[in-house]
Amino acid sequence: MKTKTNYSGIKGILKFITTIISWTALIILIILAAFFAYYMLGNRLAEKNGSKFEPIISLYTIISPSMTPNINVGDVVVAKKINGPEDIKVGDVITFISTSSISKGMTITHRVTEVNQAKNGYNYTTKGDNNITPDTSPAEYDNVIGKVILRVPKLGKVQNLVANQGGWLVIVIIPALFIIITDILKVFKLVRVKSKVEKIDQAEILKKKSKKRHEEKRKEAIKKRLNIEKNEYEPDPIKVQKNTKIIEVGKNKSSLNTKNNSNPNPKSNSKSRKNKKKKKR
Repeated sequence: MKTKTNYSGIKGILKFITTIISWTALIILIILAAFFAYYMLGNRLAEKNGSKFEPIISLYTIISPSMTPNINVGDVVVAKKINGPEDIKVGDVITFISTSSISKGMTITHRVTEVNQAKNGYNYTTKGDNNITPDTSPAEYDNVIGKVILRVPKLGKVQNLVANQGGWLVIVIIPALFIIITDILKVFKLVRVKSKVEKIDQAEILKKKSKKRHEEKRKEAIKKRLNIEKNEYEPDPIKVQKNTKIIEVGKNKSSLNTKNNSNPNPKSNSKSRKNKKKKKR
């Protein structure tokens, strides 16, 4: 038994997969472009303004396993600037500048285990989810950068990959080339479709013209045939007049003949009358 391959279904599936891949690559490129643009802008503003620079949204890549399994190495956290001490509660994850002797000046992302109110302001006891003991120094309110509102898994690894020369080739250039090639193929396909449509339109126009010519010829032929039939069934009036005259002349001759036949011999008629009178007597 012979089977026929459904190429239309296969083409549809391949087209669907290609569309998903192209759109996914485009979205990733847009996210990466926005991420790196904001990251570079933030770094430049921080270098220019120093501690005075306080962005509303900050992005930080996790490089230590102190917050695993909730926040892993290579994840990117998004920290939002807080408006006041009351915005931070126990259980929140905050990003702050450490004042501890072990990690002084480093940016730390840990969970708040206690809120403290001192004479000089608020401070927060913090601890990593994977650490046994809390941090040696509390996080001062003035050193808090923001509260973590979002975690993007493994985005930091993409950042490290893009930082290398080979990473740009894999992450940016190849998807960009794929999108460009796909768009070029779409343009060629549209050109082919347009040429096919134009050919079909021309064929339809020629077909309509030939159909119109054929219809005109058919009407002319019918008209000629009707004229011929009309000439055959409607005799010429001059001939009709001649024929009627001949018929009238013929009638007159026949009437004369009938009169002549009715009285061919008037003498014999008189004799017969005389004989009839004698018999009566």
